[in-house]
Amino acid sequence: MYRRYLNARSPLRLLEKGLHGGLGCGNLGLVLAGPGVGKTSFLVGVALDELLHGKPVLHVALGQNVQHVRDYYDTVFEDLATTTHLDENHVAVRAELDKLRRIRVYAEGAFDAKRLREAIALEAEVGPRPELVVVDGLGVAQRSAQEMADWAAAAKDVQAEVWLGETVPSERIASLPAALRPLERSFSVILALEPGRDSVALRALKDHDNPDVAALHVALDPKTLLLVRS
Repeated sequence: MYRRYLNARSPLRLLEKGLHGGLGCGNLGLVLAGPGVGKTSFLVGVALDELLHGKPVLHVALGQNVQHVRDYYDTVFEDLATTTHLDENHVAVRAELDKLRRIRVYAEGAFDAKRLREAIALEAEVGPRPELVVVDGLGVAQRSAQEMADWAAAAKDVQAEVWLGETVPSERIASLPAALRPLERSFSVILALEPGRDSVALRALKDHDNPDVAALHVALDPKTLLLVRS
C-alpha cells in the first residue's frame, strides 16, 4: 500500500504524463536548482522511485564519500516514511531498496562518459544492470559540447535513464542559463526547481522535441519533494 501511495505522489508520475513518457531509456536528463533548493534530494527521490519499483539504480557522486551518500538516502527515506505514514516495516523496506542500489564515488572531475560505460559494465558483471543512473556533482556547465554529446551517446549505449544535476547561481530560473545553452541538444529533458512560499515548483525547460513546455508546472512538498496533495 505504501509503495503505491508513494509512487503515486512522485513527481515522475506527472512527468511521465506531461513529458511524452518521462525521460525514457537511453536518454540524458538534467535538473537545475539554486543552492540549497533540493537538487540532490530530487535526484535521490528519482532513484528511490525507481528502487520502489524494484529496479536497480546506480548513484554516482563526485567529491563525496560512500557513507555520506548512504546517509543522504537514509535521511530522505526516513523523511518519506515519517511524512507519508509508512504502514510497512520501513527498516525491512529500506534494506530491500539498499540491495538494488549501488553507489560509486569519484574525485571531482574524475568521471566522464567513458567511465560511465565502464561503471555500468562492472555493475552488470556482479549483479543486475542498472536501469537508472543519477550523477551528482559533475559540473555540467564546465563541460564542453563534445563532452556532453559523449554523455548522451553513453546513455544510449548503456540503455539507462541518466539524470544529472547542476547548481545554478540564481533560485529563479526563467530559462536555460547562458552557460548551458551550448549543451542543450545533448539533453532530452531539462527541469528546473524553484522555491516558493509553501512549496517547490518543478518546471520543464525542455521536453524532448516538444516546443510547448509551459503546461508542466508542478508543486512539490519542500521537505520530501513529493507532489503536494491537491
